[in-house]
Amino acid sequence: MQQAAGSADSTPRPIEEIAAEAGLAADEIERRGDLVAKVRLGALARFASQPQGRYVVVTAVTPTSHGEGKTTTVVGLVDALRRRGRKAFGCVRQPSLGPTLGMKGGGAGGGRSLILPTGAIGLHLTGDVHAVEAAHNLLAAALDARLYHESRRSDADLSGAGLDRIDIDKRSIRWPRVMDMNDRALRRIRLSVGDHATEREAHFEVAAASEVMAVLALAADLRDLRERLGRIVVAHTRPGRPVTAATLGAAGAMTALLRDALMPNLLQTAERAPVFVHAGPFANLSTGCSSVIADRLALGLAGERGYVVTEAGFGADIGLEKFVHLKCRSAALVPGCAVLVATVRALAYQGAAAGRTPGEALEAGCENLAWHVGIARGFGLPVVVAVNRYPDDSDADVALVLRRAFEFGAEAAVPTDHFALGGAGAAALAEAVDCVWRRAPLRFLYEPGESLPAKVEAIARAIYNADGADWSEAAAGGLDAVRRDGADTLPVCIAKTPFSLSHDPALRNVPRGYRVPVREVRPDFGAGHVLVMLGEVLRMPGLGMSPRFRALDVDAASGRIVGLD
Repeated sequence: MQQAAGSADSTPRPIEEIAAEAGLAADEIERRGDLVAKVRLGALARFASQPQGRYVVVTAVTPTSHGEGKTTTVVGLVDALRRRGRKAFGCVRQPSLGPTLGMKGGGAGGGRSLILPTGAIGLHLTGDVHAVEAAHNLLAAALDARLYHESRRSDADLSGAGLDRIDIDKRSIRWPRVMDMNDRALRRIRLSVGDHATEREAHFEVAAASEVMAVLALAADLRDLRERLGRIVVAHTRPGRPVTAATLGAAGAMTALLRDALMPNLLQTAERAPVFVHAGPFANLSTGCSSVIADRLALGLAGERGYVVTEAGFGADIGLEKFVHLKCRSAALVPGCAVLVATVRALAYQGAAAGRTPGEALEAGCENLAWHVGIARGFGLPVVVAVNRYPDDSDADVALVLRRAFEFGAEAAVPTDHFALGGAGAAALAEAVDCVWRRAPLRFLYEPGESLPAKVEAIARAIYNADGADWSEAAAGGLDAVRRDGADTLPVCIAKTPFSLSHDPALRNVPRGYRVPVREVRPDFGAGHVLVMLGEVLRMPGLGMSPRFRALDVDAASGRIVGLD
């Protein structure tokens, strides 16, 4: 039985009860404490043949550095749909420790639209991110170990160990180490100092940017995970052949490290709705979506009239574009509605300029809203604009955004107050989604057979409003390598700033009359896309002067983690 509509009791229930209500059998879950469970992959096969639920994606306008409340909106919408008598599930990414301890906080929603337990989500949860880190770094260690031994051993010695000489070109190595922490001191390091044969420049990146994390998010099952890991390219031989995880014999061990991480994590909202928290790729650096497995499982559990609400990171220019081209296209997932989260704060920031009053800034910033509505509509999605209301927003400002949303082509636009009121504050949003959701095919901006420059050009013009793309010498060389490796037909995953439609965070609102600079190109065969870097994008952020971890502590009396809100 579902939680009674309007129930004020937010005491979490044992996870077994949440699982049973969702439709999972007792032997399909593995408890990880009282409030968290892993769902065994066998459940996915059981529900795959059943009618699938109604798929909804939550995206946003160009955000400020504090975020505009997509996760909170996912939670509020799921709770509100359940209050309408619908079966509903949420699917969100697991936060990275970098943002959690650095700038943004816990990432479990906020106010009364929370995922519980908040402390577990913001920190280690079930250790999935650490498993990604371990698998990635195992591959890095395997690569450097092979480089070391080949520099010292004869062919006979290698053959005696069951190895063929790979003849790795040290200059071609492109596989860094990773860690789940912001640390600018590791952006550039030297390995094997003093050993001429193996000494080289290297660096660390955040674990959320790892190709292994993207593989975890996109894998369809354990077999697919193993195959994708084996395809990861880490370097090239001197004759120019790719060196993969399979070449190094690491794919099996990497799969073993990730076996449990592939199982989705089941949690609950403060109103006791089921939520899957699984995988955590950054949207500005990677795919930016929760896992295919979690979404498919939720869709099977939801049934034909139930809902699955998932999120795509940052604004529609980043998260929604990748959600459509990388996740939906490869996994044959088709959403029937896009919820576009907007705030007065974000739109006023986009429209701010010297000499403009706050009201004029908001009016001007609504152009950013128009552009994001157009992105979602361009993919064939009906759009519901959710104005996530803050306490200091005036009625007039909220009304202006709602009016403009309709003018820009949104099929519905409603204010929400789910932060303060939980599901009750998203009642109008749930009604709007229920009214506009429909099954229709997605539209894509490019076809797989098009050239890589044509794919980048299509996104640059249609999504970023650029006049085109300019390729650096390094990017042009990378393009040649992509062609040699046979990656031309892969989709593109563009890494860029989330704080502008463009590559430059200083260009606000809807920039015009510019071209995007392509700085680097590399094939990510495991993830199944080509990574394209626009402008300067940090793959290892640093901590600010007042990081969030300074407020984090543990209450000695209760053992409760405090400071993540």
